Amino acid sequence: MDKQIQTELEAAAFRRLVEHLQSHPEVQNIDLMILADFCRNCLAKWYLGAAKDKGVEIDYNQAREIIYGMPYADWKKRHQTEATPEQLEAYELKQKGKKHE
Repeated sequence: MDKQIQTELEAAAFRRLVEHLQSHPEVQNIDLMILADFCRNCLAKWYLGAAKDKGVEIDYNQAREIIYGMPYADWKKRHQTEATPEQLEAYELKQKGKKHE
């Protein structure tokens, strides 16, 4: 596959992932961390890292706004719920499991 086409396909898939996450705010970051070992904040950090690698100046808050589709504080106020004791326990178990790999 041509590298340019591959890059365009990867970019389209990324945009679709971000759109999907933005359209499902009921999916909490802690649930993503438990199940997939990444969340919207991770994606924002990866975006920020890629920007820095290319010499593009953005900060973490700008990267999060791109991923969340709004300022993080607004998203948090509108959509984030308090983690349940069960979620926190599942997250801790996930983290302990990673240390033993």
